[in-house]
Amino acid sequence: MLKIGNVAAKNNVVLAPMAGVCNPAFRLIAKEFGCGLICAEMVSDKAILHGNKRTMEMLYVDEREKPLSLQIFGGDKETLVEAARFVDQHTDADIIDINMGCPVPKVTKCDAGARWLLDPSKIEEMVSAVVEVVDKPVTVKMRSGWDEDHIYAVRNAQAVQNAGGQAVSVHGRTRVQMYTGHADWDIIRQVKQAVSIPVIGNGDVFTPEDAKRMLDHTGVDGVMIGRGALGNPWMLYRTVAYLTEGVLPPEPLPEEKIRIAVLHMDRLVALKGEHVAVKEMRKHLAWYLKGLPGAARVKDVIMELTERDPMVAALEEFVSKLGEHPAVAKDGEDVILH
Repeated sequence: MLKIGNVAAKNNVVLAPMAGVCNPAFRLIAKEFGCGLICAEMVSDKAILHGNKRTMEMLYVDEREKPLSLQIFGGDKETLVEAARFVDQHTDADIIDINMGCPVPKVTKCDAGARWLLDPSKIEEMVSAVVEVVDKPVTVKMRSGWDEDHIYAVRNAQAVQNAGGQAVSVHGRTRVQMYTGHADWDIIRQVKQAVSIPVIGNGDVFTPEDAKRMLDHTGVDGVMIGRGALGNPWMLYRTVAYLTEGVLPPEPLPEEKIRIAVLHMDRLVALKGEHVAVKEMRKHLAWYLKGLPGAARVKDVIMELTERDPMVAALEEFVSKLGEHPAVAKDGEDVILH
């Protein structure tokens, strides 16, 4: 079990707050696949204070997703504090997470995201100011450092703890690395040894075995899964089973992958309307189809479609043709969730 402040998750598998991915449609699937803690995609503090419609929709929390962490970002103390206060008082989120890991220039240029990694004193000041005005637990997600010459992960995590933060998630890459190279799990281990609050490890966890290795290597309290879950919520289900029961469920059959992909799309349609949802779903379907024989051809078809029913028809036709080639079927039982 993972406990952050007064919030208890039923296991220590955490869904990373991926921008453009972690909306309620995908988050609910992750929860149904057993994930202990769900993190929503980051929201700008200024966008919250401006109250625009799209931003307010991003703050929606489905009761079935809980416990859920809602992530905010910003570089100005006054607006960050006010945004945190709004999330605390006007959303059903369980945890308020502050992003200090986002590496993209449009965020770092605003003194937000990974820019904080260069200044432990700013981290302590900003987190402390937020903690003072909210009741929900405050956590931070950060990277190991800005670049290989500025790796302050231990000092930064200690600053979070000193400020009253209830947990810290550490991605073992620097800002300069973005998503290239390898995550440094040694840095994550050093952070875990340096603070007493829960530490969640993130980076290069693509299989249940990776998650177990990270836990064994770093001693962290939780494992955060990001890109490994794209089009593959079974990664979450299989990791939970592997860590809690020592069993490794089989990979899903193609039919099951398509069934969940359609469920995902239908929830996205309900959330955003058919036109927006189908366009957005194209990238997800590319992930769901990854590794299946002949997937390239059906991806080409899907990328041209703009309506739900033709998309489902193309996927079902693809799966039926796969069924004519039993060599592609995998051993083991299908994973069915009710």
